[in-house]
Amino acid sequence: MKPVAPELGRKRLDHQLIAEMVTPNARVLDIGCGDGALLILLREIKEVDARGIELSQAGVNHCVARGLSVIQGDADSDLSDYPDDVFDFVILSRTLQATRRPKIVLEQMLRIGDKVIVSIPNFGYWRIRFQLLFGGRMPVTRGLSSSWYDTQNIHFCTIRDFVDLSKSLGAKIEQAVALDQNGSPIRVKAPWWFWNLFAEQAIFLLTRKT
Repeated sequence: MKPVAPELGRKRLDHQLIAEMVTPNARVLDIGCGDGALLILLREIKEVDARGIELSQAGVNHCVARGLSVIQGDADSDLSDYPDDVFDFVILSRTLQATRRPKIVLEQMLRIGDKVIVSIPNFGYWRIRFQLLFGGRMPVTRGLSSSWYDTQNIHFCTIRDFVDLSKSLGAKIEQAVALDQNGSPIRVKAPWWFWNLFAEQAIFLLTRKT
């Protein structure tokens, strides 16, 4: 995995790492943009054409109040409305596992964007395996902080699962960053099984294979 540049300001670290993957002045769609923090960061440091989709009306209202171009929408049903290759970057941060049809969502992202950035919590992380093995209960970690009965996550996956899914869709992994339990990049070059065991989350930059 490639090393990343020094941190940018005092923003959320995974947002900084995503921002480093985005080129200046790009057309960007952030799916599940929440309060718009990532879009604002991209607009400030990369001067992108920033747009977003957010499921909650409260989130949309908050983003619009901050001067962002955000509409209410659902990743599972609304991405099909966009034409092919309309964005330079399509971003889905910590949301894929909460979608009903993650494979179709990723497929749509690859269709409407030249490049796709996805971050996921890693259900193969060793602390999660430890809790399942010795506690016999669904795990709760910093990255997966809700109890099983109160989580929006419905499709847990590991880093290896995501890599396999990307390959099945004909996507090329241009860059990947594994993050530890503190959200910091693991700066050791290692095979996928290592990241699958020791990374709490990961960020991927994908393109379609030509």
